[in-house]
Amino acid sequence: MTGNGSTGKAGQPRPVRQWQRILVLRLLGLALIPLVLCGRPVWQDGGLASETLEPLGGILLFAAIFGRFWAILYIGAAKNRTVMQDGPYSLCRHPLYLFSTIGATAFGLLLSSVTLAALIGGATFAVLWITARREERYLRGAFGPAYDDYAARVPRILPRLSGFSTPPRITADVRALRGNFADALVFLALIPLAELIEAVQAAGHLPTFPIW
Repeated sequence: MTGNGSTGKAGQPRPVRQWQRILVLRLLGLALIPLVLCGRPVWQDGGLASETLEPLGGILLFAAIFGRFWAILYIGAAKNRTVMQDGPYSLCRHPLYLFSTIGATAFGLLLSSVTLAALIGGATFAVLWITARREERYLRGAFGPAYDDYAARVPRILPRLSGFSTPPRITADVRALRGNFADALVFLALIPLAELIEAVQAAGHLPTFPIW
C-alpha cells in the first residue's frame, strides 16, 4: 500500500509517487559510493570478525529476499483495496520496508564492515520511515477509522512479534510476485558486488582508508 500527503480534487490524499522514493535511495547510494569503494574494513583480511560478519550478511540478505516475497504474497491482491493486517502485516505496517532495510544492512556486513552496515542500513531506514509516514496520510484518508485502529495496534516498521496472526488461506497476485522477482535479483547481485569490491581493494587499484 502506498500513499503521500498531497491532496486530490476532493481534498483526499493521493498515493505516493514511488519514483520519488526510488530516486532518493539511488541518490543516497551514489553518495555512499566513495565510502564503499575506498573504505577498507579492518577485518577484511580474515579473522573471526570477518568470518562472522560476511556469513551474517548473507543470512540477512536471504532473509530480506524471502521476507519481501512473504509480504508480497499477502499484499499483492489487496494493495490499496483493504487494510491488510495478516501475516507480516500483523508484525508491522510496512514489512516491505522492514525487509528492504535488512537487505541494505546486509550489504555492509558482506563487506565486513559494521560502519557500512550501520550507515547504509540506517540511511535506508530513515528514507523509508519518512516515506511510510507520508504514505499513511493517504491510507488514513482512504480507510479512515479502520486504518487508525490498525495503526494504533501495529508498529510502523520495527516489528512486534507477539502480534502475529494469519488466516489459513490467502489470495496471491502472480503479477506482483513476478515484479518482486526483479527486486530479488537486485539484492542477490549485492553478493558478487561485495566480492568484486573486496578484490579491487586487495589488488591495490583504489586508495583506501581503514574503517570498522
